[in-house]
Amino acid sequence: MMLGKKIGPILLSCMAIFFTSFTIKEAIKPQKQTLRRIVIDAGHGGSDFGASGKYSHEKDIALAVALKLQQTINEEMPEVEVVMTRTTDVFDHVHVKANKANAAKGDLFVCIHCNDAGAIQHKEPDGYKTVTYKKKGKKLTKKVMQYRYWTSPSPAKGTETYVWGVGKTGAKEEALKENDYLVVDSTGEKELVNFDRNDPTQMVAISLKTQQYAERSRNLALTLEDEFAKSGRISRGAKQRDEKGIWVLQAVAMPAILVETGFVSDPDEEDYLNSKQGQQEIAETIVKALKRYKYSLDNKMIGNSNRTASPK
Repeated sequence: MMLGKKIGPILLSCMAIFFTSFTIKEAIKPQKQTLRRIVIDAGHGGSDFGASGKYSHEKDIALAVALKLQQTINEEMPEVEVVMTRTTDVFDHVHVKANKANAAKGDLFVCIHCNDAGAIQHKEPDGYKTVTYKKKGKKLTKKVMQYRYWTSPSPAKGTETYVWGVGKTGAKEEALKENDYLVVDSTGEKELVNFDRNDPTQMVAISLKTQQYAERSRNLALTLEDEFAKSGRISRGAKQRDEKGIWVLQAVAMPAILVETGFVSDPDEEDYLNSKQGQQEIAETIVKALKRYKYSLDNKMIGNSNRTASPK
């Protein structure tokens, strides 16, 4: 009995030490990095010129901005790996680009493009012309209004950031299923292997992950347009294209945005988009938004809620 009385307090003390140690280790355990790998896609390329201005093409501007974005991320966010879908003037089908992004297991897909509003068509009266015609064997004349046609550049300017449309959610879910990507269950994140379409638990997990990716994409798009506005650019807002969709955004198994960096159809913006200063400013603005996005992920402010904060 005496021995038992002595062992009891000792055992309790050992258990207390064990659980205290376990709790401390859990508390100081490094937090899993939420944004480890960004896939950057320079739109178009090779034989696909994209939009064209008076002297330049979208494919070249997109590549120049993408390369500067890669360099800026490497300098300012060295903890984040960057994967490029192309670094030279080559053409890859969007299916190939999506496959590259999914093979890289990216945490975010950023697609760089330029916008094109085309030219405005003008028509105005330009006097009358007398024409001769026959009617029942008789020659008759009449005056017909003549018109003058010409075009002028569209005044459209500014940036737009797109996310996949809600109407394409099913396609996003298919991308997640096909790529056996990370999904969320009741215990947190886990790796999904050998996806079973008949397993309701896995189907729910895919749906939850798709919703999370949609929320993260929207928050990043809004954050980026906020940063463009702060930098002095005209922001045309964060948007989604439901009826047509943007295939590559719903085909990658990760949050995804497409950045329209400006209108190559506008002479002033074409000059800006082709300048080294303009390209660097665009890259730096995107990185500012990425830092805010990462900070919010690290502090669990998006994916679980609707808040996007700024790092202090």
